[in-house]
Amino acid sequence: MPTTLSTEQETNPWLAAEARFDEAATLLNLDDGMCKVLRSPNREITIHIPVLLDDGRIEVFTGYRVQHSIARGPGKGGIRFGPDVTLDEVRALAAWMTWKCAVVNIPFGGAKGGVICDPQLLSDSELERITRRYTAELIENLGPERDVPAPDVNTNDRVMAWIMDTYSMHVRHTVTAVVTGKPIDLGGSRGRTEATGRGCCIVSQKALRRLSIQTAEARVVIQGFGNVGGMAARLMARAGFKIIAIIEQDGAVYNSQGLDIAALMEHRKETGSVRDYPGAENMDRDEAMFLPCEVLLPAATENVITSANAGRLRCRILCEGANGPTTPLADEILREKKIFVIPDILANAGGVTVSYFEWVQDRQGFFWNEDLVNTRLEEIMVNSFDAVVGYGDKHAVNNRTAAYMLALDRVAFAIKLRGIYA
Repeated sequence: MPTTLSTEQETNPWLAAEARFDEAATLLNLDDGMCKVLRSPNREITIHIPVLLDDGRIEVFTGYRVQHSIARGPGKGGIRFGPDVTLDEVRALAAWMTWKCAVVNIPFGGAKGGVICDPQLLSDSELERITRRYTAELIENLGPERDVPAPDVNTNDRVMAWIMDTYSMHVRHTVTAVVTGKPIDLGGSRGRTEATGRGCCIVSQKALRRLSIQTAEARVVIQGFGNVGGMAARLMARAGFKIIAIIEQDGAVYNSQGLDIAALMEHRKETGSVRDYPGAENMDRDEAMFLPCEVLLPAATENVITSANAGRLRCRILCEGANGPTTPLADEILREKKIFVIPDILANAGGVTVSYFEWVQDRQGFFWNEDLVNTRLEEIMVNSFDAVVGYGDKHAVNNRTAAYMLALDRVAFAIKLRGIYA
C-alpha cells in the first residue's frame, strides 16, 4: 500500500481519504483482502437528470450517489448541490461517512450524493424538479434500510421534504424514515439543526479538560458562520468560551474581548455580511486563521489547512467542524507543532448522531423532547471522544490516526462476522 504523501492529496479529497486509510490499515496490520473490501465503495451511481427549466428550455444535470459501505447498516450521508461537485469528492465524503458512523458507533454505513448545478442561478421550482427527478432515478437504491440521505451544502429541510414526498409517492405510502434533516412537522427531530455545532462544543470542552485549560480562558476562532459554525459559536459562547473571531467568505471580524454572537448574527442578517459589525474590527480573512487562540474551528469547506499555511497556526486545539478541512501533508506539520487535533470524523459527528436519533424516532413513531435528544447526543460524543483518545494513547498515535484505526477496526470486525457472500 502507498505510504508517501503527494501534493495532489492537497486538492483531491479522495486521495486524501485514501492516505488516511492506508496509514490506519497498515498500523492495524489488515490483510490485503480486507483492505480491498474496505477501500472499495459498494456502489457508485452516476445519473443524468433532464429538467424542464422555467423558460421552457431542457437542461441535463449530472448527479451522483456513492454508497461506500453497508456492512454495519444502511448507507447514511448528505446530498449537496453545487457547480464544483465531483465524483471524487462524493466518493471521499461517502468513505468519511463510513468511518464517522463507526467512530460514534451508530448502526449506519457511509454514503454521499451530489448534483452538479448552481443553486444561485436556479428558481425554487427548478430546484424542486431537479431534486424529485434525482430521487426518482435513485428510487431502488434508497430507503430506511438501504440508504438514508440528509441535507448538506446548498440543501436543507425543504429539499429533504421533496425527497421524502417523491419516495413516498413511488412506494404508495408515507415513509418519513427515508431521509433525515426533515421539517419537524414531517418527522424531523428536535435538536437536529444545532447537532453538529453542539457536538463540536462538547468535544472542545473535553479537549480543554484534557489540556487543563479553563473554558473561560479559551479563545476561539471560527471559520464559517453557517449552520455548523454559527451554531457552534452560539453554543460555545453560551458555555463560556470567548469567541474572538469569525471568518466568512468576504472577510473576518475580530474582538479580543469576545464577540456578541447573537448581535453579530443579527448584523449579518440585516447586511448580508459579518463585516463592519460595530462590536468588532474588520480583519483579513486569511490572517484571522493565524490569530493566537486555544481553539480553531474550521467549519466551512475542505482543504483550508494545507502544507502552505499549517505552520502559521497558533491554536492549541484544532476542532474540525467541516469535512476534510486539513490535508494529509498538513497533518505532519500539526503533529510537529503538537496541536491537539479533534478530527472531522469525530468532531462533526453530532449531525449524523442526531440523524440516527431522527431515523429511530421515525421508525418507532415516537418522538423525543429536545432535552432527551441533547442528553443522548452528549453521551455519545463524550464516549466517542474518550474512545478515540484512549485508542491513541494505547497505540501511541495521534487522534486522527486513532479515529481511523478505531473506525476501520469496527467495520472490518463487522465484515468478518458477516463473512463474504459468494
